[in-house]
Amino acid sequence: MIYTSNQEKIAQKLDKGSEISSWKDWKWQLKHLVRTVEQFENLTGIKFDEEEKHGLEETFSKFPLSITPYYLSLINKKNYRNDPVFKQAFGSVHELQTDASELSDPLSEDQDSPVEGITHRYPDRVLFHVSNICAMYCRHCTRKRKVGDVDYVPSKDQLRKGIEYIKNTPQVRDVLLSGGDPFMLPDSMIDWLLSEIQAIPHVEVIRIGTRVPVVLPYRITDDLIAILKKYQPLWINTHFNHPRELSASASEAITMLADAGFPLGNQSVLLADVNDCPRIMKSLVHKLVKNRIRPYYLYQCDLSEGLAHFRTPIGKGIEIMESLIGHTSGFARPTYVIDAPGGGGKIPVMPNYIISWSTNKVVLRNYEGVITTYKEPDSYERRMCDRNCNNCDLELDLREADESDSIGIEKLLSDSYDNISLVPEDNERLLRRNEEEDEEKGA
Repeated sequence: MIYTSNQEKIAQKLDKGSEISSWKDWKWQLKHLVRTVEQFENLTGIKFDEEEKHGLEETFSKFPLSITPYYLSLINKKNYRNDPVFKQAFGSVHELQTDASELSDPLSEDQDSPVEGITHRYPDRVLFHVSNICAMYCRHCTRKRKVGDVDYVPSKDQLRKGIEYIKNTPQVRDVLLSGGDPFMLPDSMIDWLLSEIQAIPHVEVIRIGTRVPVVLPYRITDDLIAILKKYQPLWINTHFNHPRELSASASEAITMLADAGFPLGNQSVLLADVNDCPRIMKSLVHKLVKNRIRPYYLYQCDLSEGLAHFRTPIGKGIEIMESLIGHTSGFARPTYVIDAPGGGGKIPVMPNYIISWSTNKVVLRNYEGVITTYKEPDSYERRMCDRNCNNCDLELDLREADESDSIGIEKLLSDSYDNISLVPEDNERLLRRNEEEDEEKGA
């Protein structure tokens, strides 16, 4: 990474004499978080009049300010009012304008929490809140109710409550680590936590949701990668909202994760005047897949307190999906979802491609507006299912295919067979070898 003049100026103001090694040290970045309006003005040269500054101070007294020097360096100071990085990091007096429909806990995470740290909403998976620390306070955070709470890392005793719940709930096969940001935990705590969860027999996959590659890419270190690689399958979801966030440093961090073999996904939030544009979103998803990140979800902005100025109509999200479906690769297209208020979960929202439907035929339209039909089968015989799977005569054996039944040359070709040769039972040479070994043992 090149140490740009902008980054150097910021670094020197924060810590005179600092060098590129300091700037790329994630702990140095956290030590020098920008937390006040005065600090922000001094580092960027951006000035606010007294009236606006008073409003901002009032905003930050309720929803605190915290920006990494790295993310601050991405702000376009010449057009900061329209800059997507500035809007996500710095905050606005509009955050104090709460709507009657907004909620402190819009997704009812606290109500769906059977034990401390666990949100169990879907049948086979849980959200595990493992940290109350973020690298940066994002202004659109759905957990704004927690922003400003004392930053802390739960103790092992606290985390064990969640681990025990997972152990005692055998239907849980998927655990998503969230926070805060799990990567804000010390390496040793991450190592311990992953080892505890992976040891649970019914847990098949662990996921980590993180914004670290976006706002603090230097946290992705060789030491962290070495720890994570011990716990495959491990899926990592990032949170890029705008193409400008995919800087050289962010791409370097993503490359380290991708090269280590972790499947990467991305969850974006649809934000007014940040990314609510078909061209911006298409550029974002193309940059993501170029960096080996698959777009996973595009979220409608939640009904959290202070987010009214970020919310768009649902129609804007539909318009963006229309601009992606058919116009770019299928794997470059996220699923547009509304996380239902009250804990209803993620509801996919898509453009309507079925125009009409009868007993024998479906009328469809494609992304170009071409109307076509699909003929339903005449001979389909519905099979009644009594859900008695044990006695079903369909091919419902869900066990992995077993290669151990192979014999002869096929067995030698099989990866499940470790021996290098097949030997006839009465081979005289081996019989003689065995006799000589027996005589040596007798001697």
